[in-house]
Amino acid sequence: MSERHHKPSHPLLVVGWNLLLITAGSVLCALAVNSLLIPHRFLSGGFTGLALILHYLFPALPNVAILYLILNVPVYILGWRMVGQRFLIYSLAGSVIFTLALEFVAWKFPVLDRIMVALLAGIITGLGSGLILRSLGSAGGIDILAVILVKRFSLRLGNTILAFNATILTASALLYSLESALFTLVFLYVASHITNLVVTGLSQRKAVVIVSSLWKEICQGVLNDIKRGATVIPARGAYSGQTERMIYTVISFQELGRLKSMVHRLDPNAFVVVSDTMEVMGQEIGNQPHW
Repeated sequence: MSERHHKPSHPLLVVGWNLLLITAGSVLCALAVNSLLIPHRFLSGGFTGLALILHYLFPALPNVAILYLILNVPVYILGWRMVGQRFLIYSLAGSVIFTLALEFVAWKFPVLDRIMVALLAGIITGLGSGLILRSLGSAGGIDILAVILVKRFSLRLGNTILAFNATILTASALLYSLESALFTLVFLYVASHITNLVVTGLSQRKAVVIVSSLWKEICQGVLNDIKRGATVIPARGAYSGQTERMIYTVISFQELGRLKSMVHRLDPNAFVVVSDTMEVMGQEIGNQPHW
């Protein structure tokens, strides 16, 4: 069964589900900023990082929440032209929710070691960002730019955010200290990997190539037991010169164990290659986010 069948289908449920994801993610990200980053004078990534820089340098300016909202205005213009109205509307709601969360969400963590603070902040921020990006919108800022790049160039979300944040690290090193920049780097690195895990890790697709003399039986197993499609590709052994058949299929990570067990039961000598995929487009097996 396709994973899409487990998602809400009624319009009101869809809106509610996406707002829930955005709200939960925004609360987590705001918690990391207010409870871990600001008390230890760390920077963050994207527009939150820019807002923190302005907050540290010019205390008389509006607070971090208002600065973040102001910085988002030009990005929404770009998002409207290059992403789409639905994504922009959800992202606008996300920016408002995140701004409110920055204003009100805080909790004192009993963590003093700065490396532990960086790791914990990265985990919380990565979880929050991943939840937001699993919705139909974002919390604005660098998220919108990252979605534009993943749509145009298939660049991973976390990697795009990490590359963009190089400017934040440079600013941290110049304005404060190299030590501060290194702590911020640890935070951003952890956050980017957790974001990738939440957005694509749990829906990772595996491309599988199977070479076996019992290809007909294995192919039927893929179709009937795994409930996935398959392509049979003619091939020839380089050493033996014999005609072979390769089965090519794409399955979810959760189905990989059942597929390997089925192949081993039918042909213990089958040659199997399993590869990760960047993204898969398709109604039944696709995992490309619908931004």
